[in-house]
Amino acid sequence: MSDLIQAALADAADLLDRLRADPATLAACERLAGALGACFRAGGKVLVCGNGGSSCDAAHFAEELTGRFRNDRPPLPAIACTDVGHITCTANDYGFDEVFARWVAALGRKGDLLIVLSTSGNSENIVRAAAAGAAAGMTTAALLGRDGGRLKGSCAIEIIVPGETSDRIQELHMLILHTTVQAVEAALFGR
Repeated sequence: MSDLIQAALADAADLLDRLRADPATLAACERLAGALGACFRAGGKVLVCGNGGSSCDAAHFAEELTGRFRNDRPPLPAIACTDVGHITCTANDYGFDEVFARWVAALGRKGDLLIVLSTSGNSENIVRAAAAGAAAGMTTAALLGRDGGRLKGSCAIEIIVPGETSDRIQELHMLILHTTVQAVEAALFGR
């Protein structure tokens, strides 16, 4: 058992080291934090969506903004598309491929930021959400894994993390999202 745990931790550390050594990825992370801060300064909001574990990460990210991360500060406007009523209604009436796109079309406005999370970059409902965000005039950002999939190149900000398995990709996505919140809090409210 301890060999398995050591191997898992070593794998996670290796992927983090690879992420930290990639200047393009670090620059994209800075662009994401800058875009989020600019969005909030201008009175906009962030919308976040993903499937499965990425949906949980979207909700986690949004609550860090509307609630509290490390320090007391005013709440920041963030909405994760995790509402079961919306998802099941839209899936029933329009199909699962439309659950996020209709949500983005309903709530997204020019000046807002859309963040899509996908380990493969190939989920049709996430691809359509990104297109809906662009059509609404939102800044779009994608956190992806593997080779970026179909979403690669379709968003204004793109972060493709190393890793081949969804768990490791999601771990890096959440670390980037936490770091983004920390950077935005520092920019808006001081350290």
